[in-house]
Amino acid sequence: MASNPVFDRIDKESRKGYAGFGRAPQQPTAGMASTDAMTPQQLQDLYNQPSAGPVQTRRLTIDDVVMKTAALFSIVVVVGIIAWQLTPSFGLPLMLGGIAATLVLGLVIAFKKTVSVPLIVAYAVFEGALVGSVSNIYSTVFDKSKDVPVFQGIVAQAVLATLSVFAGMLLAYKTGLIKVTAKFRRIVTMAVIGYVIFALINLGYTLFTQAPFGIGGTSGLGIGISLFAIGLASAMLAVDFDSIDRAIAAGAPEKYSWLLAHGLIVTLVWLYLEILRLLGRLRNN
Repeated sequence: MASNPVFDRIDKESRKGYAGFGRAPQQPTAGMASTDAMTPQQLQDLYNQPSAGPVQTRRLTIDDVVMKTAALFSIVVVVGIIAWQLTPSFGLPLMLGGIAATLVLGLVIAFKKTVSVPLIVAYAVFEGALVGSVSNIYSTVFDKSKDVPVFQGIVAQAVLATLSVFAGMLLAYKTGLIKVTAKFRRIVTMAVIGYVIFALINLGYTLFTQAPFGIGGTSGLGIGISLFAIGLASAMLAVDFDSIDRAIAAGAPEKYSWLLAHGLIVTLVWLYLEILRLLGRLRNN
């Protein structure tokens, strides 16, 4: 299986004894009665108590992931709205700063041995700045010149398409139409690494040549690149869903909900930006 920072940590910590794995039996401490000293009624009351659930043992639940995802998504949206308003004056610094900060923070979060909530929140802030500035630029170029209302413009279409793809991939994953195997995960991971390298090269090409959309432009090659990127981001959603299911099944600590939510938001934003780019290429033809 391709290396995954989340599951590398889960495997290591499971051998140390979190969530009950490998944990040595605890000896009664002072002030704690052992079962040998309990009366029959006390033993019966103890046995009648319900077993501790994920919440009591602080293990990961789907609710944890949903709540953390909603929190990070809210940060991205709020910061994105602010960045949208600031883009006419600070568009380029917001966009380039967002790209640089998310790249650096993303690497730190991925390889950091512990889950750092402040870093994940900071990533969401810079991601919001990137999303807001890029969205405003696309809206200005493709909508304002034609006096198209924002809710009918390219950004609204990209948001709707992103949500539709997300819902479709979730349905396909839950119904078993898409199965995330070890081979599937390896292929997607290698393809993502390759595409990240290409995206950095493309960014440099765009900055130095001032070519719209970078390599391929609005030609068939450019549209093909966008379609490939959207397909890859969609496949990554399935990997994210599988990662969440596997983490819950493994009894991962609740703190990993932040890392899983972070991964899901990163993929969603990537998908949105690629759809936005594709719509821009199509409209520019």
